[in-house]
Amino acid sequence: MKNIKYLKFIFILSLLFVGCNEDESIDLVEPNHRVIVTSEMNFENTINIGGHIDFGDISQGVQSRIWTFPADASSIAGETGNTSSKDVVKGFFTRAGVYDVTLNQVFKGNVYPNEDSTEPIQGKELDTTIVVTVLGDVASSIQINYINEDGSLGAPLNLSDNAENEITASKYVRISQNSTGTPTNFDWSMPGANPAQTSIADDPEAETDVRYTKLGTWDLQFIASRTRPTDADTIYIKNFVKVVPSTEPVTLDRVYEYETQTKIGLEFSREMDPATVNRNNFTVTIETAGGATITPEIASVLVDSNEGNILIIELANEIMYNDDTVKVSYTPGALTTLDAVASDAFTDIILTDFIKTNLFEGSVVDYSFETTTEDNWPYLWWGGRWGEYDMNLSFDRAHTGDKSMYVEFRPDGGMIIGNTDAGGTNVNFTVEKGFKYEMGVWVYIEDLGALNGEANVRMYWRPGTNWGIGDNITFTPDSPTGEWFYSSAIVEFATDGDISYMIRGINTNSERLKFYMDDFTLFKLTSRP
Repeated sequence: MKNIKYLKFIFILSLLFVGCNEDESIDLVEPNHRVIVTSEMNFENTINIGGHIDFGDISQGVQSRIWTFPADASSIAGETGNTSSKDVVKGFFTRAGVYDVTLNQVFKGNVYPNEDSTEPIQGKELDTTIVVTVLGDVASSIQINYINEDGSLGAPLNLSDNAENEITASKYVRISQNSTGTPTNFDWSMPGANPAQTSIADDPEAETDVRYTKLGTWDLQFIASRTRPTDADTIYIKNFVKVVPSTEPVTLDRVYEYETQTKIGLEFSREMDPATVNRNNFTVTIETAGGATITPEIASVLVDSNEGNILIIELANEIMYNDDTVKVSYTPGALTTLDAVASDAFTDIILTDFIKTNLFEGSVVDYSFETTTEDNWPYLWWGGRWGEYDMNLSFDRAHTGDKSMYVEFRPDGGMIIGNTDAGGTNVNFTVEKGFKYEMGVWVYIEDLGALNGEANVRMYWRPGTNWGIGDNITFTPDSPTGEWFYSSAIVEFATDGDISYMIRGINTNSERLKFYMDDFTLFKLTSRP
């Protein structure tokens, strides 16, 4: 170790000796380069009233500078006026609005105007403007209206404490807001309603219908907020509504798979009385894909502990599969709502909503058209009528997100398109042999045209498609127009592996057929062994 230290000492002395003899010959040239930063540059220089932003001039070659701030809305720390020549300044802003902060710089030579430029401008003086947005305080503002029997907007509810606006159980109100201060999140808490919690983000124009189902007197809370710069405002109304009994019939609105393959949810229009529930008044039948009929034993029927308008049927020693047809019946017994209205009988109501996962979610398939272009859905050159279509990805209408696929089939026309990436390679998804899949899509019909012949859409795949599969969409005179609806077909794949979409459509009619498609689905179905 001693020898090493000694050699290091000699090396350092040598460097000093060389440096002392050469420092007179080094000619350092300082570049002239503009670089300006702010403490809120990653957040579009947006702050609250009374907040501040630090501005830094870290340019090289600056001979002089002058910062200028808006005189009527700001101040500079350590300065008496609205200008400063310091390289770093702290600006405070006292009024809401959009303001310009300017920086005049004089450099020692021709200057590079920004960090990425490769050529200097032929001048020594630069002016820079930084836009600052100062937001006022968030102020919550809400509107809540009754809904008339014909569906039109009714009178506004009183938003005062202890107003106890009277609402008949199972009736809806329409909530909206026009809060100020540029909030981006709107959170409603409405006990007694379904849903009791509602969050509406980034949509100040949103209107939502909320149904009150629980008897009693209930408060309301609304919070409008923004994440950055952080601010929020809360409205709290004590004893806002009083939900009173109804004399109208209770309705069964939905039958669905509840959490597991052994439970069925029955969603009624208002809360049911747990004391009147008797499992012996309910029956469930299961029709299998193979043609058998099963009548499973019912282990229990209970009111959901969180949602009083939902009954949960639990099956004993039997599970349901996606390819089953499950039907629920009720023979009148004592079942009544909490407001003492008896439930009518119902027979063979079909379970419509199984628990399913869209396999396209998280995959490379842009099933909702948010990131792809028309070039990613190319014509497959079948010739003849199969090229007689017009297609574009449209912002005019969407089931979810911002875009959908808009298609027009020409008279006696059709379409065949695939799905590729930017390099022209097929966009694949993985399937398994021996399972049934549901391939579906959400549809919005703009114009059915003259339906006097065949009109449909089929989802094919390559390689190994089944050309004889049924229609994913069949256009008929009874097809709904002017609204989104879901349509699907059940398919099986001949082999395991990767396949890609082929979307084929046909219109043998004499007028154009116009429609939107969005949110393709692929569900792997559970099948009874």
